[in-house]
Amino acid sequence: MIQRFLAQILLSPFALLYGIGVSLRNFFYSRGLLKGVEFSVPVISVGNLSVGGAGKTPHIEYLIRLLKDYIEVATLSRGYRRKTKGYLEAAPKMTAEQVGDEPLQFKRKFPDIMVSVSESRTFAIPKMLMDRPALQVILLDDAFQHRSVRPGLNILLTEYSRPFTKDFLLPAGRLREWRSAYRRADIIIVSKCPAQMPREERERYLEEIRPFPHQKVYFSYYAYGHPYYILNPSYRIELRPDIDALLISAIANTDYLVRYLEEKAGPLQVLEYEDHHYFSKYDVGQLKAHFDRMEADSKIILTTEKDAMRLELHRDFLIEHRLPIFVVPAEVRFHFDEAEAFDESIRLFLLNFKA
Repeated sequence: MIQRFLAQILLSPFALLYGIGVSLRNFFYSRGLLKGVEFSVPVISVGNLSVGGAGKTPHIEYLIRLLKDYIEVATLSRGYRRKTKGYLEAAPKMTAEQVGDEPLQFKRKFPDIMVSVSESRTFAIPKMLMDRPALQVILLDDAFQHRSVRPGLNILLTEYSRPFTKDFLLPAGRLREWRSAYRRADIIIVSKCPAQMPREERERYLEEIRPFPHQKVYFSYYAYGHPYYILNPSYRIELRPDIDALLISAIANTDYLVRYLEEKAGPLQVLEYEDHHYFSKYDVGQLKAHFDRMEADSKIILTTEKDAMRLELHRDFLIEHRLPIFVVPAEVRFHFDEAEAFDESIRLFLLNFKA
């Protein structure tokens, strides 16, 4: 704790310089010197103020499930850390290196929807509409700071255990913008809440966030499903206390998942890497060596859905060495019986949208 505090003090001058740059950019947008582009199709942005870990991917999947049976849905991401450039439409047989791990996850789980990646959202959206004129809504992944596109609905996520209200600007903290930028949000979701959450805690968070009159605040958590085999999703297992587990993960924050697994499985070991890390041959070799050293009679390897997209690049190695890697799926749920209210807010936005 003391070391973190000292680091924040030492880095605060750099954070101030960063904040001045962000303020100037936002000032230009607020004064109309820079303008966000609006489109004739409804655009919903899902993002956060902090760097990674708030759960954007599961929340976008929630929106896809909510809408896909009724209207034509598409997602647009930048394809973070992909090894290609320019605009691409994802296909199920592509790899994470081609389109990025999260877009590939969307396409594998929802093959009927359009999933695109591009560094330029202002270029990509017209391209998507040209290729799919029937599109009725586009979901923007991680676009809260990308103000070149002006979404019709701005959803801001903030993590329960690390809310933006208690964070600091980069590099002293994890904030990409000043805390006050939350005023641009239409909906705020406090994500990764405990599965059991008293209403008193809800009220405390509302007092801390102080939403504006135009903002609605919701509280979400993850419901984890039975893990499935990485190379055959139809094969699932149930976690039990007599099964030792090794978790390999390269996501921004594993704490929430680790707490869940510690309750469901036996002794848990964790191999962690930086967010979106591409596992090397050495990494998967180390994974096998670590797994082989586990002495339990019943043991498995666990990973996240996002990590599975990158681990799959070593498919031949996984098959050759018969590594029992199982993927832990996660779906968003809302506290306080507010799922219906959240769903209705999305429906009302779409019904009231005017080009």
